[in-house]
Amino acid sequence: MRLCAALILCVILSTACGLKCYTCVSVDPRACTHMTTCPALLDQCFSLNLTGVINKGCRKTINCVRPVSCCGEDLCNSAVLTGPRVTLLLVSSAITSLFL
Repeated sequence: MRLCAALILCVILSTACGLKCYTCVSVDPRACTHMTTCPALLDQCFSLNLTGVINKGCRKTINCVRPVSCCGEDLCNSAVLTGPRVTLLLVSSAITSLFL
């Protein structure tokens, strides 16, 4: 019972803290290192590259239309591969090299 209550508390606290996204306007994708907590109404991180200028920040799901790339996890709009993305990339590369 306590485990269930602790799990519910963690979910509520993580939702209350809000989504964290990288925000910037830059020509260098690696220069986007400023992080911000999105307001409650903005539930997606976004990246947009128009004519070499990269724009990153927070956005509503309804406004995520091409050419905007959106995602819903903390700091998922990074140009640098980290965490599960790197693992997925390495595993897929290993499988490809084994079978080709």
